[in-house]
Amino acid sequence: MTVAAEPIRASAPTRRRRMAAPVAVVGGLAAATLALHLRDPHEPGSWGMCVSAALGFSCPGCGGLRAVNDLTNLDVAAAASSNLLFVLSVPFVIYALVRWTHARWTGRPWVVPPRRLTAAAIALVTAMVLFAVVRNLPAGSWLAP
Repeated sequence: MTVAAEPIRASAPTRRRRMAAPVAVVGGLAAATLALHLRDPHEPGSWGMCVSAALGFSCPGCGGLRAVNDLTNLDVAAAASSNLLFVLSVPFVIYALVRWTHARWTGRPWVVPPRRLTAAAIALVTAMVLFAVVRNLPAGSWLAP
């Protein structure tokens, strides 16, 4: 007499387990934002030296720390002056975090079609390259941090 083995069923992860990653990411972002609010990156050397700035050009991220500090002080104009690309990306980052967190909370995955994900990645990289090039040209010097 042979007994058929019952298939092993993986139990669905609990909400607590599903929420671990979003809580860690949001907590890390909150801690970094608080640190940037408390220790002003506008002070020379307060957060070290940017490698690209030391080499004489502004990368797409240059001014990002100052932009976060300015946003925590509710000064959107100063933040945009520090790093316009970062300021424009904040709503998209918040949207993605909210969608991801909601999906983890409900247990229903947030599925982004591969084509859309690829298009978004190409658009982001293209925007970053163009932003870096333009902010380093004389005509785009107003974009420099």
